[in-house]
Amino acid sequence: MNAFTSFSGFAPMFPSGTPDADPFFARYGRGLPRGLREEASGMSWTEFESTYGAQHGPVRLGGWTATALGAGRSAFEATIAIGDTIHTASATTCGPIAAMTAMLYDLGLNIEILSFHRHDLGEMSATFLLCRSGERTTWVMGTGETGNEASLRAMIAGINTLGA
Repeated sequence: MNAFTSFSGFAPMFPSGTPDADPFFARYGRGLPRGLREEASGMSWTEFESTYGAQHGPVRLGGWTATALGAGRSAFEATIAIGDTIHTASATTCGPIAAMTAMLYDLGLNIEILSFHRHDLGEMSATFLLCRSGERTTWVMGTGETGNEASLRAMIAGINTLGA
């Protein structure tokens, strides 16, 4: 019996099949969030990255800076390209996710995060978001050297995938 075989009365750890069917688990040894795991079951890593990590779309994140203001608030500034137009956006919030959400909204790009999951994997992080814009909902992924970078990239993937 291997570690992923269910015991009497217990549900298997990977209800959609073996952990090998989860491309993130096969590559990094950490499971995808439920829902995304079922959608991605059986995909290769290349297929998974292409489907859920849409970094090459009309919306691209250039520079990003944060300046601590005290009392848990920071001033954030970003360079965001939409097609051929470059925008400088700013927001003062309690964190980078709220700042990016506000900046995108100010640029007419609406995204709602329904579910947030992050794996810190030593030298990199991966963030998985279940996002919605209007009536469309999708899972996306972003990776980066830090959790914040991975989260911001996941949000850009969400905007690009949803066409918000």
